[in-house]
Amino acid sequence: MTGMTCVIVGGGYAGIHAVASIQKYMGATSAKQTLRIILIDKNPYHLRKVLLFKPAIGEAEITVPLKNLFPRGVEIVQATVTNIETGNKSIQYQNSLSQTHCLNYDILVLAVGSRIRKPDPAQGGISLEDIESAREIQKKWRSNLHKAKEEPNSELRDALMTIAVAGAGISGMETSAELAHAVRADANVIGLDPSDVKIVLLNSQNRLFQEGPVKVGRILEQELVQRGVTVKHESKAIKEEEGTITLSTGETLPASLCIWTLGLLPNPYVRKLGLPITNDGCVIVDASYRVKGLQDVYCIGDCAHIIDPTSGRADGKTCKEATAQAKTLGRIILADRKGVRAPSHKSHMDFFCIALGPERAIVWFRRWGLNMTLSGKLGWFIRKWTWDTASLIKR
Repeated sequence: MTGMTCVIVGGGYAGIHAVASIQKYMGATSAKQTLRIILIDKNPYHLRKVLLFKPAIGEAEITVPLKNLFPRGVEIVQATVTNIETGNKSIQYQNSLSQTHCLNYDILVLAVGSRIRKPDPAQGGISLEDIESAREIQKKWRSNLHKAKEEPNSELRDALMTIAVAGAGISGMETSAELAHAVRADANVIGLDPSDVKIVLLNSQNRLFQEGPVKVGRILEQELVQRGVTVKHESKAIKEEEGTITLSTGETLPASLCIWTLGLLPNPYVRKLGLPITNDGCVIVDASYRVKGLQDVYCIGDCAHIIDPTSGRADGKTCKEATAQAKTLGRIILADRKGVRAPSHKSHMDFFCIALGPERAIVWFRRWGLNMTLSGKLGWFIRKWTWDTASLIKR
């Protein structure tokens, strides 16, 4: 393995865990530099994307410098890969100064993740997609509270104190619960009645938590309602305009702020790299994460179409799947370099954590055919542990 170069593209959950797994199984340490590991990302930090609702609520740091995660044994390159030449096993990348460079690899791992699904700009509102949009959301609702304090018209005041969250997946539920707590707390501080704050979660489905049992969806709704969130099922937001949200039901909802939390799409960036992809833009890989038709090129995470060869089940697009794939990837690469049979992908067990405001969460998992639910502070402890583990914090 002397002189071997492994390039990992993407510093998200899949990418950072791929680095850790390859370090572990390929034996790259500060004392034994048999493998050169290069991590490329357009940012110098890892974004804890599942915590995007945090800067929408208050002051929160949700990035971790990549050099802090990998203080030794890994080269960090802030750049964007622009081309892959699989024939001569090289990549081209453009750095932050728009300078183009070429880099040869022996092993290439693509872990470029996903992008937040955004509404059409004509639909109005603010999509919770990055730190900048999260801060814009926070600025907007705080400004609206101060406007409400001075507004004599009761209908306009009610609209200024109403926030709609369009999209009731895990991100939408967590955002709604955090807003319900934070906005009421701020309203109380500036002299408004906290009970006048309305957080409305718009769900296009007929229940919450389509990924799990109906019972868990009901528990989540009860918990949200207790925290001051109104859930409207089969109510898809169509557009927000001048403080009014039009719904798919034909109803209108007066609200000063519409926050879109519409889930994820495979990173459209992979379409530019000439890789084999599915119709929806995911990279096609085999059961051991090898990109179809390419030698020594692997792909994991949200940008990959990964199927369990035993069950035929497609892997989900959450950080738990990405981290599990990355752990298997290190073993796969080691086996491939040794020329022995590599492990195949196995689906992660059904396991979901949903935060419900400060120090509260619901955890649901299925094990041995049984549905198990944990809640309260224990649920919160597990939720925080999953957040930290996914970002290699306190490892």
